[in-house]
Amino acid sequence: MIQRIQTLYLILAAGISAGLIFVFHLWTNTEGAKVFALDNYMYLSLFMGSALLSLISIFSFKNRKSQFVMGRLNILLNFVLLGIFVYQSLNVSGETNVSEKGIGILLPIFSIVCLVLANKAIKKDEDLVKSVDRLR
Repeated sequence: MIQRIQTLYLILAAGISAGLIFVFHLWTNTEGAKVFALDNYMYLSLFMGSALLSLISIFSFKNRKSQFVMGRLNILLNFVLLGIFVYQSLNVSGETNVSEKGIGILLPIFSIVCLVLANKAIKKDEDLVKSVDRLR
């Protein structure tokens, strides 16, 4: 149902993925310009994909198993995004484009925390429904 706690966590994850990328910069490059997720279409598409998965998961509340699977996929997507950010910030070549990291690099971590909490609540609901079905 829409009024469950996992809905709050999923809305928060979608807000982090879709809204805060416009507010916080990812890093500052060597020229001093702030780099946002809007500057690179790959980052923007991964963030928007994460937000879209969260929103689809909110409205598939009748099928808790698919909601749980979409949450897991969203967590994997955010880990990929985090890995790309870590690789970009710790470029192996020695010549790095990242001179100062911004809080935007931490946005996938906040989103992962919200998604894990949502999946925990979804699992709790599924276990509750299974226990009630056993009693019938």
